[in-house]
Amino acid sequence: METYRMIVGVDGSEAGQRALTWAVGEAARRARTGQPCNVEAITAWEVDPLEQPPRAIVGLPDAGVSAQEVLDGAIARASQTHPEVSVAAEVVQAIPYEALVRAGDNADLLVLGSHGHNHGHLAVVGSVTEGRIRNATCPVLVIPLAYGAVSTTPHESTTAAQG
Repeated sequence: METYRMIVGVDGSEAGQRALTWAVGEAARRARTGQPCNVEAITAWEVDPLEQPPRAIVGLPDAGVSAQEVLDGAIARASQTHPEVSVAAEVVQAIPYEALVRAGDNADLLVLGSHGHNHGHLAVVGSVTEGRIRNATCPVLVIPLAYGAVSTTPHESTTAAQG
């Protein structure tokens, strides 16, 4: 049986966490039926050229290190209910949409939260999620925020691999 490959966009938002938690649960369900499944969580970050002053000058943590911490924390929380599921982590310096395009090319399923940090409450999905849905080469599952929920995770210099 071929291994089922799920890619999950993670940015530290509540919607991104829900997407990763769902994917870990789905991998556990598939494993119980004998189907091998890989979960790959991706966080993309980019340097903001308009940031004043640049992080390096003021001694703030590197954006790539911050992105890795966000991803590691999300994986730890998602794995609490299914510690038997292994989640591969990838932090890439890229525009989130582009990172997901590359990762999703060979995936069986792309799992995204409906909104990242900069979502408008009237939009059905965030901009990165919408862009990925429109250009998907694999099925896309969008996990919504709980009704009435607002992402409270601060958006630092990392930008999600989701919208």
